[in-house]
Amino acid sequence: MASAFPILTFLAVLAAALNAGLFFIFSVCIMTALARLPPAEGAAAMNAVDAVIQNAWFFSAFLGAALLSLVLAFLGFLLGGAGGVMAATGGIVFLLAVLGVTILFNVPLNDALAAAPAGSAEQAALWQRYLDVWTMWNHVRTLGSLVAVGLFALAFRQGVPPG
Repeated sequence: MASAFPILTFLAVLAAALNAGLFFIFSVCIMTALARLPPAEGAAAMNAVDAVIQNAWFFSAFLGAALLSLVLAFLGFLLGGAGGVMAATGGIVFLLAVLGVTILFNVPLNDALAAAPAGSAEQAALWQRYLDVWTMWNHVRTLGSLVAVGLFALAFRQGVPPG
Protein backbone atom coordinates (compact mmCIF):
# COMPACT_ATOMS: atom_id res chain seq x y z
CA MET A 1 0.00 0.00 0.00
CA ALA A 2 3.00 2.29 0.53
CA SER A 3 3.58 2.40 -3.23
CA ALA A 4 0.10 3.96 -3.65
CA PHE A 5 0.91 6.73 -1.16
CA PRO A 6 2.18 9.32 -3.71
CA ILE A 7 -0.78 8.74 -6.01
CA LEU A 8 -3.29 8.94 -3.15
CA THR A 9 -1.77 12.11 -1.70
CA PHE A 10 -1.65 13.77 -5.12
CA LEU A 11 -5.31 12.90 -5.77
CA ALA A 12 -6.18 14.16 -2.28
CA VAL A 13 -4.48 17.49 -3.03
CA LEU A 14 -6.61 17.87 -6.16
CA ALA A 15 -9.86 16.79 -4.53
CA ALA A 16 -9.41 18.95 -1.43
CA ALA A 17 -8.42 21.90 -3.64
CA LEU A 18 -11.63 21.53 -5.67
CA ASN A 19 -13.61 21.67 -2.45
CA ALA A 20 -11.65 24.63 -1.13
CA GLY A 21 -12.32 26.57 -4.34
CA LEU A 22 -16.01 25.77 -4.27
CA PHE A 23 -16.42 26.77 -0.63
CA PHE A 24 -14.28 29.88 -1.12
CA ILE A 25 -16.44 31.19 -3.94
CA PHE A 26 -19.55 30.72 -1.82
CA SER A 27 -17.94 32.56 1.10
CA VAL A 28 -16.60 35.54 -0.84
CA CYS A 29 -19.13 35.96 -3.68
CA ILE A 30 -22.25 33.86 -3.86
CA MET A 31 -23.59 34.38 -0.34
CA THR A 32 -22.94 38.13 -0.53
CA ALA A 33 -24.79 38.31 -3.84
CA LEU A 34 -27.72 36.29 -2.50
CA ALA A 35 -27.88 38.50 0.62
CA ARG A 36 -28.54 41.51 -1.63
CA LEU A 37 -31.77 39.94 -2.89
CA PRO A 38 -35.10 40.17 -1.08
CA PRO A 39 -35.39 37.23 1.37
CA ALA A 40 -37.84 35.20 -0.75
CA GLU A 41 -35.66 35.59 -3.85
CA GLY A 42 -32.40 34.88 -2.02
CA ALA A 43 -33.86 31.78 -0.38
CA ALA A 44 -35.30 30.58 -3.69
CA ALA A 45 -31.95 31.09 -5.42
CA MET A 46 -30.09 29.21 -2.68
CA ASN A 47 -32.62 26.38 -2.82
CA ALA A 48 -32.08 26.20 -6.59
CA VAL A 49 -28.30 26.09 -6.14
CA ASP A 50 -28.65 23.38 -3.49
CA ALA A 51 -30.80 21.32 -5.84
CA VAL A 52 -28.44 21.52 -8.82
CA ILE A 53 -25.19 21.11 -6.88
CA GLN A 54 -26.26 17.61 -5.89
CA ASN A 55 -24.88 15.97 -9.00
CA ALA A 56 -22.28 13.37 -9.93
CA TRP A 57 -19.48 15.93 -10.45
CA PHE A 58 -19.94 17.51 -7.03
CA PHE A 59 -20.39 14.20 -5.22
CA SER A 60 -17.30 12.78 -6.96
CA ALA A 61 -15.16 15.66 -5.74
CA PHE A 62 -16.73 15.93 -2.28
CA LEU A 63 -17.12 12.26 -1.41
CA GLY A 64 -13.93 11.38 -3.30
CA ALA A 65 -11.99 13.81 -1.10
CA ALA A 66 -13.65 12.35 1.98
CA LEU A 67 -12.80 8.80 0.94
CA LEU A 68 -9.21 9.74 0.14
CA SER A 69 -9.01 11.52 3.49
CA LEU A 70 -10.22 8.43 5.31
CA VAL A 71 -7.75 6.20 3.48
CA LEU A 72 -4.86 8.61 4.06
CA ALA A 73 -5.72 9.06 7.74
CA PHE A 74 -5.47 5.30 8.18
CA LEU A 75 -2.52 4.76 5.82
CA GLY A 76 -0.59 7.73 7.18
CA PHE A 77 -0.76 6.38 10.72
CA LEU A 78 0.26 2.92 9.53
CA LEU A 79 3.23 4.16 7.52
CA GLY A 80 4.41 6.82 9.95
CA GLY A 81 7.18 9.26 9.21
CA ALA A 82 6.69 12.95 8.56
CA GLY A 83 4.77 12.34 5.33
CA GLY A 84 2.51 9.80 6.96
CA VAL A 85 1.72 12.09 9.87
CA MET A 86 0.96 14.99 7.51
CA ALA A 87 -1.28 12.80 5.35
CA ALA A 88 -3.10 11.43 8.38
CA THR A 89 -3.56 14.90 9.84
CA GLY A 90 -4.79 16.26 6.51
CA GLY A 91 -7.28 13.43 6.29
CA ILE A 92 -8.57 14.03 9.79
CA VAL A 93 -8.85 17.78 9.18
CA PHE A 94 -10.85 17.23 6.00
CA LEU A 95 -13.12 14.66 7.62
CA LEU A 96 -13.87 16.86 10.63
CA ALA A 97 -13.81 20.40 9.23
CA VAL A 98 -15.39 19.64 5.86
CA LEU A 99 -17.40 16.43 5.91
CA GLY A 100 -18.39 16.73 9.58
CA VAL A 101 -19.34 20.40 9.35
CA THR A 102 -21.30 19.78 6.16
CA ILE A 103 -23.30 16.95 7.72
CA LEU A 104 -23.85 18.58 11.10
CA PHE A 105 -24.47 22.19 10.09
CA ASN A 106 -24.74 23.08 6.39
CA VAL A 107 -27.02 20.26 5.23
CA PRO A 108 -29.56 20.69 8.07
CA LEU A 109 -29.69 24.42 7.32
CA ASN A 110 -30.20 23.65 3.62
CA ASP A 111 -33.01 21.24 4.51
CA ALA A 112 -34.69 23.76 6.82
CA LEU A 113 -34.51 26.47 4.16
CA ALA A 114 -36.01 24.15 1.55
CA ALA A 115 -38.84 23.21 3.92
CA ALA A 116 -39.80 26.80 4.83
CA PRO A 117 -42.91 28.04 3.02
CA ALA A 118 -41.86 30.30 0.14
CA GLY A 119 -42.45 33.98 0.82
CA SER A 120 -43.45 33.40 4.45
CA ALA A 121 -42.29 35.31 7.52
CA GLU A 122 -40.79 32.02 8.69
CA GLN A 123 -38.70 31.81 5.53
CA ALA A 124 -37.60 35.46 5.82
CA ALA A 125 -36.48 34.96 9.44
CA LEU A 126 -34.75 31.69 8.59
CA TRP A 127 -33.02 33.32 5.61
CA GLN A 128 -31.44 36.01 7.80
CA ARG A 129 -30.15 33.36 10.22
CA TYR A 130 -29.09 31.15 7.32
CA LEU A 131 -26.95 33.89 5.77
CA ASP A 132 -24.99 34.30 9.00
CA VAL A 133 -24.79 30.75 10.31
CA TRP A 134 -24.49 28.80 7.05
CA THR A 135 -21.82 31.20 5.77
CA MET A 136 -19.84 31.02 9.03
CA TRP A 137 -19.77 27.22 8.81
CA ASN A 138 -18.86 27.51 5.14
CA HIS A 139 -15.82 29.59 6.17
CA VAL A 140 -14.82 26.68 8.41
CA ARG A 141 -15.16 24.30 5.45
CA THR A 142 -13.08 26.61 3.28
CA LEU A 143 -10.28 26.84 5.84
CA GLY A 144 -10.47 23.13 6.59
CA SER A 145 -10.14 22.29 2.92
CA LEU A 146 -7.18 24.64 2.53
CA VAL A 147 -5.41 23.20 5.56
CA ALA A 148 -6.01 19.69 4.17
CA VAL A 149 -4.61 20.76 0.78
CA GLY A 150 -1.46 22.07 2.46
CA LEU A 151 -0.97 18.97 4.56
CA PHE A 152 -1.59 16.61 1.64
CA ALA A 153 0.85 18.63 -0.49
CA LEU A 154 3.50 18.44 2.21
CA ALA A 155 2.88 14.70 2.58
CA PHE A 156 3.24 14.28 -1.19
CA ARG A 157 6.49 16.25 -1.11
CA GLN A 158 7.85 13.97 1.62
CA GLY A 159 7.29 10.92 -0.57
CA VAL A 160 6.65 7.39 0.60
CA PRO A 161 6.99 7.12 4.38
CA PRO A 162 9.60 4.65 5.61
CA GLY A 163 7.04 2.29 7.23
